[in-house]
Amino acid sequence: MAVPRIAVDAILLHRGKLVLVKRGTPPFLGQYALPGGGVEFRERLEDAVEREVREETGLVAETVRLLGVYGDPDRDPRGHTISIAYVLNSIGGRLKAGTDASDAKLVPLTRVPRLAFDHSRIVDDYRSSLRG
Repeated sequence: MAVPRIAVDAILLHRGKLVLVKRGTPPFLGQYALPGGGVEFRERLEDAVEREVREETGLVAETVRLLGVYGDPDRDPRGHTISIAYVLNSIGGRLKAGTDASDAKLVPLTRVPRLAFDHSRIVDDYRSSLRG
């Protein structure tokens, strides 16, 4: 019996803008996405999202809060993946693409392009949380 994989995604703010990474590997090759990835065995979720941010963006970040849990079985074409999304603030490092990202960029929250996976929904949920 197959079980869903667990991932983390980051709403990462750096200098007041949202950090996006361009996917350097399939699926969604060449499309922008939120930084994130798989949780390693025996890894705390907050540690996983901070590690993924560091690996993909070069930034050191601290977790601010949980945003939500996303479990649509079709959100990832590789298979059922449940993602826990967090809000983080950068606290150091230098923005540069790393690991499986081919680019990293900053965008204003008002000008976020269409994103891979269900990341546009995650950004919309973040915007809604700001309005209270």
